[in-house]
Amino acid sequence: MASCSSCSRIGRPIIACCFVSFLLLLLRAFAASAAASASAAASGNGTRRAAFADEEELRRFRRITARLARLRDAAVKTIQSPDGDVIDCVPTHLQPAFEHPRLRGQKPESEPTERPRIAGGTHRDADPDEGVLLQAWWRAGESCPEGSIPVRRTTEGDVLRASSARRFGMKPRGAGAGAGFARRRRDSTARGHEHAVGYVSGGQFYGAKASLNVWPARVASPAEFSLSQIWVISGAFGRDLNTIEAGWQVSPELYGDSRPRFFTYWTGDAYRETGCYNLHCAGFVQTSARVAIGAAIEPVSAVAGRQFDVTLLVWKDPRPRGHWWLQLGSGGGELVGYWPSALFTRLAARAAMVQFGGEVVNARPAGAPHTPTQMGSGRFPAEGYARAAYFRNVQVVDWDNSLVPAAGLRMLADRPGCYDIAGGSGGAWGTYFYYGGPGRNARCP
Repeated sequence: MASCSSCSRIGRPIIACCFVSFLLLLLRAFAASAAASASAAASGNGTRRAAFADEEELRRFRRITARLARLRDAAVKTIQSPDGDVIDCVPTHLQPAFEHPRLRGQKPESEPTERPRIAGGTHRDADPDEGVLLQAWWRAGESCPEGSIPVRRTTEGDVLRASSARRFGMKPRGAGAGAGFARRRRDSTARGHEHAVGYVSGGQFYGAKASLNVWPARVASPAEFSLSQIWVISGAFGRDLNTIEAGWQVSPELYGDSRPRFFTYWTGDAYRETGCYNLHCAGFVQTSARVAIGAAIEPVSAVAGRQFDVTLLVWKDPRPRGHWWLQLGSGGGELVGYWPSALFTRLAARAAMVQFGGEVVNARPAGAPHTPTQMGSGRFPAEGYARAAYFRNVQVVDWDNSLVPAAGLRMLADRPGCYDIAGGSGGAWGTYFYYGGPGRNARCP
């Protein structure tokens, strides 16, 4: 640190030099205080969070918090959920999607005139109303008014809890079950991501549908997550991979708790810079006034108890713009919204692969014992119904906007001793599989 005496020795004006030194001390103190405030804010959310890595990360944090403030200010109604969530009812035209350069100034488009139909009478869902998602915030007994959508409030603490403000709301690079599965067994475990999935590839796909049961999967640390989802994929992993994803996940880092929550995701560049979870960035256009993306699902399945599942349908609208729509429930289920085709390069036309199953992040360092984070129910497929997690009535949408069984569904588990998968077909369940596992066990040290 410069001192007044050192200034006088080199012939600089003593008063000016002391003033500069004082400013330097003041700036350093301010920087230390800001870093301490960020650290304290993170500690208040039950996490350990280092200071911002650089100025760009700090600028991104400020942009995110400014956008969160705009959403709160735009709300026409606020609902306090019994589980602690806050739901803001935001006018549909002010939702985050319309901040995207390609969507700016737009409003949600009309619903598709035609939904995928069952082809050939191969099987029908046992109950046209089954698979409807139930969420904790509904217990408040309130709803969002017409012309608005329910948005789960994201706080500054949520952002600070993330591993990086720059990556907030995004999957780690290299995450997800990418198109490499179709051609080779990609070593996804090198990045800590482990999968047990069924997939179809080598064709032209215009959507996917399945029913999957929801579980309170145990996640061992905030840096890990467990999810079960549908992937709609096109492109090459590591270069121009496009994915659309939807399902349920447990992610303490993202949500601040260990409850299973309904989520959506997308990327247009292999998880590098585009895309995000839920409504954390501009992209997905929500149309539903009933479903809050990112909100907790309840009730959930119990081992040897009642099973609760949700039916997901993702499909490409045959109309000229060809957006990818998301529906919850069978029959004439709830339309949640759509991913505009303008977000994508490869998926602007069709998908080359569809995948169904589970994914877990094992954040333990190489050589350490495997994480005990659970996939699905935490039970292996051999335990069967009411104990293992499942996907049933696994279907794809063909060129004719028809739902057909996922013929030739192939099974893949990165580490079968940790998380496995086993399938079959027939009866009311059509094409189905059980999947999951406990993570660390005698077969997975």
